[in-house]
Amino acid sequence: MNSVRLSFSLPAWLSFSQFRPAYKRLLLPSILIALLLNDATRMVTVVTLSDAFWAVSAYVAFTLAIYHYLSLWMSKDNKVVNLYKSSRTYQVLFASLLGALPGCGGAIIVTTQFVSGKVGFGAIVAVLTSTMGDAAFLLIASKPDIGVLVVSIGIVVGCLSGWVVNAIHADDFLRPLNQDTTESSQICLSHSNQHSSFEKKAINLQGAFWKWLIVPATVVALLGSFQIDINQLLALPSETMDWLGAILIVISMLLWSLTKEIKDYRSTVSEDTKTVTSHPLQKAAQDTNFVTAWVIVAFMSFELLTALGNIDLASAFSGWGVWMPLVGLAVGILPGCGPQILVTSLYISGAVPLSTQLANAISNDGDALFPAIALAPRAALAATFYSAIPALIVGYSYYFMFER
Repeated sequence: MNSVRLSFSLPAWLSFSQFRPAYKRLLLPSILIALLLNDATRMVTVVTLSDAFWAVSAYVAFTLAIYHYLSLWMSKDNKVVNLYKSSRTYQVLFASLLGALPGCGGAIIVTTQFVSGKVGFGAIVAVLTSTMGDAAFLLIASKPDIGVLVVSIGIVVGCLSGWVVNAIHADDFLRPLNQDTTESSQICLSHSNQHSSFEKKAINLQGAFWKWLIVPATVVALLGSFQIDINQLLALPSETMDWLGAILIVISMLLWSLTKEIKDYRSTVSEDTKTVTSHPLQKAAQDTNFVTAWVIVAFMSFELLTALGNIDLASAFSGWGVWMPLVGLAVGILPGCGPQILVTSLYISGAVPLSTQLANAISNDGDALFPAIALAPRAALAATFYSAIPALIVGYSYYFMFER
């Protein structure tokens, strides 16, 4: 007897696709507004968001603006670039320096050049070891002395790791054959047609927001760093600047939430793609809001757990002791900048020690790991393994020398 298969599909009017939430990142500003409206959480939310805006976002935006303006000059062909390509030793040195640049740009360049045969495997190990991704912006803006120290250690460790790998492996170790590298240019910078017209408007508004605020916000941040009371200086009612900072950061998160839809892990933890021809301030605005979103998640979680749950994260993590560098390393292995920004935020707030930050910074490949896996997966995994070794050494060396 022949079996009869019955198959049917739901009619269009019964489809539930229209009920799927669009722009899931709207969840963050929605939660922030709810916390501001709630009497029990209002003040801790206002103070935390204000600190996040004036003490973090303003400095990050200023730092990013300088970086993107400098990137225009650094992208041009010059003697330094030619020297970089001429020697295995110089390749590792300059790859480490490129990796130390905040963001994913430097690591993308080295990854593409490794696949195309212009640099060796030691260079890709060096760049993935020295890079911190967007977490570097946050650390430099919040704790410039520690930021410079961590970045400098990353450069030194990246150089040493790359030179050791060069002594062990040939330049073409795990290099893929006949790999098309054109896709790499789309990792950090994309063409505008990848965004809907609605998203383009949100992106433009995001850029306009920081275009007009970057100077006054930086001035307020600097005055705050020198312990100057802006409310008293301008004869404003108390808490005026706190509320202003909270409102501005909610607005920035509303704009950020509408610029890209979350589809998968990568779209969640990676910085937003930027149009090739975008103005440096536009790129700075997109990166600033991405960093800010993850900082808010970390800061608000820390403050709410402390204020409402009577949980002291610093004391809780102190009980982990010898495991903390390993925790930093484990998070660093995760692709994307988001998890790394969380670790850096916890370090800034005092919840985790510097050994954790160091291990995370060295093992962390940021967004650069996504194109590396796409273009040269075996080399990317091997380079990640090699970067984990010095991360363990540096993290635990600092722990046993200064924190035990």
